Parts: sequence; C-alpha cells; structure tokens
Amino acid sequence: MFRYFWTLVCWYFRPLIKWFLHHTTQMCELQRICYGQPSGAPRAFAVEETLGQSRNANIRTLVAYLNDIADHRGITTKTERKILEDAIRTVLVTKKINPTAHPDFAKTFGKCVELIWGYRQLCVECEELRKTPYSADNSEHEQKLLKLWNLLMPYEPLDARVTKQWQEIGFQGDDPKTDFRGMGILGLENLVYFAQEYPGMATHVLSHSNHPRYGYAFAIVGINLTSMALKLLRDGSAKTHIYNSSKTLPTIRAFHQFYCYLFYEFDGFWIESKPSNMMEFSSIQEKFENSIRIALANPSTVFRINVAVDNI
Repeated sequence: MFRYFWTLVCWYFRPLIKWFLHHTTQMCELQRICYGQPSGAPRAFAVEETLGQSRNANIRTLVAYLNDIADHRGITTKTERKILEDAIRTVLVTKKINPTAHPDFAKTFGKCVELIWGYRQLCVECEELRKTPYSADNSEHEQKLLKLWNLLMPYEPLDARVTKQWQEIGFQGDDPKTDFRGMGILGLENLVYFAQEYPGMATHVLSHSNHPRYGYAFAIVGINLTSMALKLLRDGSAKTHIYNSSKTLPTIRAFHQFYCYLFYEFDGFWIESKPSNMMEFSSIQEKFENSIRIALANPSTVFRINVAVDNI
C-alpha cells in the first residue's frame, strides 16, 4: 500500500521536480540522463523510463511511432539512420535543445533509441521464429538439422534421416522434428549457432552430456534453454546484458550469443549440482534461472563467453 502511495506521489509531483531541475541545471531530464548516467543499460533504462512516462504529446507520438516500427520489424540497415535522425530531431525541437551547444547529446540519445527499440524488435523476431514450426517438407529446415549433426558429429555420418543416431546428440526419438514443437525453428537455430560459432565449447558441453553419472540429453536441454532465454527476453530481464553488450542495433545474433552463454554456464551448473538423475532437471534449472536473474538485476552486468574453452 505504501509503495503504491509513494508511486502516486512521485507521479503527481514529477512535473514540478522536472521543472525545478530544468531551471537549476538548464538541462531537460533526457540531457541529464545522457550526460550523467553510465553508457549501456543504466543510461538506456533511464531514457526508456523517461520517454515512457512523458506527458508531452510529441514525445508520446514519437514513442508510439517507434513502437510500431519495431513491432513490424521496420528497423533495418537501410531505414535505421533516418529513424534515429527523426527521433533525435523530435526531441531536440520538443525539448528546445541547441545541437550546437550540446553536440554530444544527439549521438548519446540516438544510441539509447537504437538499443531500446532494437531490443523490442528483437523480441518480435524471436517470437516469429518460435511460432515457425519445424517442417520436414521445408528444405531449409532439413538442411539446418543435418548441419547440426555434421557440426556435432563430423566423423559419424547419419545412416538415414530418421534414425536412433539422433539420440546420440540428445534428441528423444528417431526424428528430431517432434522435439522442436515448443520452440519451433528458434530452438534449432540456437543449437546450430552454438555448434557453429563455438565448436570447441559445444563439443565440450556435448561430452559432459554423455557423462556416466551426470549425463543429460544435450539437444533437449538446449531447447529448454531456448525457452528460458526467450522468457528472460520477453520479461525484459535480458535487457541488462543486451544493452551493455550491444555496440550496434541488437539483432538475432545478440539472442544467440545470450543463449550460448546460458548453455555453457548451465552445463557447468548441472555438473556441479551432481544430480542423482534427470528428475532433478526442473529444480536445478529453476535455481540456475534464479542465479541468472540475480546477476541481471545488476545494471552493470554483461555476460561474456569464455572462448578459451574452444582451445581445449
């Protein structure tokens, strides 16, 4: 109750506080954020909150415009520059910011816009891939699945398209297509990216999955971690990492990288947990997810993959 009351008070007095700070610093709230907050997540979070709470009609229109573009995946290499220029111009005019007197503001604010709406667009793209079911009639899907096998098992050719060999890399049955039902083609693309970009690390994890005591189904666990990564993306928890790690517009590569980090770290977490059997998977995964959420609650967090493993 107190928290609700305090939020209401802050919302009510916010315009007065902003007016006071504006007149004492000669800068609007966005300027104070862009100049005062560290780059990456701290700055992007503050800009995102300020724009979202703005009562100014021009700013509200700008936010709706950017939301619509991101929701339709309209931010591309061809359109991004104009979109950012339009957003910066709107804020400069609305907030009466002199670009000559404040030459760094446009670049700093533009970077925040790129991160905030790039992330939103990334969520849309990942959801579209999740909704795309694996189809054995789709040659592109089939090629990606065979690529996964060849990346993980380069010295063992498949006997057939449908074979028990798939269980060697952690699928449940003779045909992997049934295991992608929940995460669609996104689950497959995550696995392929991991095996392709970090072959040594993927082999390292695959070997752990065949541990005589603590083994697990590599592909099935990988698909479960796709679900976890997507959940963290959807609820905004992953913003901390992606805002801090992205040098340019966040794309599907940012999600794949996030996934690879989770897979490698979960493997170590699982082995260290010394499970009695696979029945403990849910509880161990829940503990792992909680540890990731705690880390992401720190605005300075950025997950870095230990590429040294690739040389093992």
